[in-house]
Amino acid sequence: MTETGHDRRLAAVWRDARVVDVRHHGDLAVILRLDVPDRVIHRPGQHYVVRLRAEDGYTASRSYSAVSAPSDDQVELYVEKVPDGEVSGFLSEVVEPGDELECRGPIGRWFAWDGRTPALGVGGGSGVAPLVSMLRHGIDVGRQELLSLAVSARTAADLPYREELEAAGALVALSREKGGFRLDGSVLGAVADPGATAFVCGSARFTLAMESHLLAAGQPTDSIRVERFGPSGEIEEEADG
Repeated sequence: MTETGHDRRLAAVWRDARVVDVRHHGDLAVILRLDVPDRVIHRPGQHYVVRLRAEDGYTASRSYSAVSAPSDDQVELYVEKVPDGEVSGFLSEVVEPGDELECRGPIGRWFAWDGRTPALGVGGGSGVAPLVSMLRHGIDVGRQELLSLAVSARTAADLPYREELEAAGALVALSREKGGFRLDGSVLGAVADPGATAFVCGSARFTLAMESHLLAAGQPTDSIRVERFGPSGEIEEEADG
């Protein structure tokens, strides 16, 4: 799955995507399924930008990771509702099937898994979204054994795609459930793999802690790739080589 310069140019073009399905994850978030015309096939871990446009011309945009596998005919996005978030609020409360949304992508060459090399995914809350794309792709290509997953949330209800992750054998840490635990240094030390690329995704606080635990466990610095969410819920990549 090789991205070319031509693909990157096409990915930068804004497209009117049709909303095919809208599913709510409690009061926390919404799962959108989009039909994107002439889309560039994404790599697991990449994200899309969704732009809203008001009648007066004002625009607001946010980035959301693709949850769908590259083989999926549609693009699936998990949008966490952010307090006072103008984009996430609209997407979670107003958008209905049949609506059109401006989007462009996929974006992010650095935080992407090729499905052919060992990988460790560490995600917190909605940060599991790109890891689920990796999981689905691994299953599609018959290489699921290359991907290890450790994910975290406060409760089972807070964790997106929990049943799918558990069925795949992911290590699931639920910090506020009875008998639960946190992804701390000892847990990350047991899953760290110097021979794998570690993909860490979540809030700034979560990713900083996980990166520190992985480094302490001997995970090489250049094998760790971080994608963090800012206060607005927008993706803030550490780098994009």
